[in-house]
Amino acid sequence: MEIITIRELKQQAGPIAEMVRYHAQLERSLKKTTKTGNPFYELTFSDAEESLVLRVWNNAPMFDSCAQMQARSFYEVSGEFGLANDGRSVDGKTWTARALSEEETAGVLAGSAELREKQAADFAFIEGAVANITDPRLGLLCRSFLNRYAERFKRTGAARNYHHARRGGLVEHVAQMMRSAVQICEAYPMLNCDLLVAGVLFHDVGKLWENAYTAKGFSMPYTEVSELIGHIPLGMEIVNKLWREFVSDSPDSASWETMEPDSDRVRLHLLHLIVSHHGELEFGSPVVPKTPEAQALHYIDNLDAKMEMFERGYQVAGELGKNVYDRVRPLPGRLIAPLAKMDASLRDAPVHEEVVAEMASPEPEPEPDAAPVEQAEPEREEVPEVQAAPEEVPQQMSVAGDGLPIPLPVDDDGERPEPF
Repeated sequence: MEIITIRELKQQAGPIAEMVRYHAQLERSLKKTTKTGNPFYELTFSDAEESLVLRVWNNAPMFDSCAQMQARSFYEVSGEFGLANDGRSVDGKTWTARALSEEETAGVLAGSAELREKQAADFAFIEGAVANITDPRLGLLCRSFLNRYAERFKRTGAARNYHHARRGGLVEHVAQMMRSAVQICEAYPMLNCDLLVAGVLFHDVGKLWENAYTAKGFSMPYTEVSELIGHIPLGMEIVNKLWREFVSDSPDSASWETMEPDSDRVRLHLLHLIVSHHGELEFGSPVVPKTPEAQALHYIDNLDAKMEMFERGYQVAGELGKNVYDRVRPLPGRLIAPLAKMDASLRDAPVHEEVVAEMASPEPEPEPDAAPVEQAEPEREEVPEVQAAPEEVPQQMSVAGDGLPIPLPVDDDGERPEPF
């Protein structure tokens, strides 16, 4: 039986339980009591992308074995899984668990082969973008950060819940933002691409102490420093520390004294990108964006977060109707299936041979000696003026706003309802 991820389990689960097998860490094991006084276990399993909560009641055959399972340990769980009575959550009907070996545990921490490949490619893109920075001060600062904190960077989530909330999610978020930043700088040459790329790298650097997963697990502990300060002030502190250690004390710093813009101003603009990237004071930014790069960074950050929410939403949201899915917070409304891209082969479909031949054949030219033939203008017949009747809206169409016709939905029986 093939090993699947928790996300795949959630996607495949149906009303009829099926045999599945997955590898995960038992993040929490809580023994609770029902309102009637009966004990039960609440187990939270996590892998690199998702979590699954299972409740084991005292009359279930797995109840006694739950007492032997240790939190923070890694297990292979195999058994019958399907949708619970609520039609949404996943329930384990019967299952067994065994402890994983160290090699198997390392595989769980690294994630699926697809996720490992994606995050490796994302980190390589970040390194390449940093290598292309022209400003030697920003380049040294970024390289110093990657050399010192790469391991922690690779196990940090971009958020706790809403977007890229997984081990290594911050690497994915930063890489995608950098791809957008490079393209936007081509569209808007006024932007300082070196500054914007560095700002993308450091905008959430404080989350290495706010959203970092444990070295060997999928728990994201809360820390006093992150709660008292937050990732934006932490980001400023980290950049200032790295700047003092590597940029100010660099052997090349003497040759940078005559550079324009000067080093202090470069550092100041980079710090502004960090403190303003949330965009609004009510969203946690101490100041609003006041430079083109700061404004661009804010929109790039928000765009990538929203696109991740949509992508994950389609994977987990319940289907309410054709092309309509349940709301996934914090997106503002129910999800609608995106419009499929047109097949490129349809755009390049060959034109009918007869049409091609007709278009290719030249029109006959008139003979040079032929005199033009004058044709008498036909007499115009008087036609009484008739006032046109107002155009009726077709019954199968609805009219909205500026009068553009909108097709009405088709019922399951193939008929269209009457217009409103």
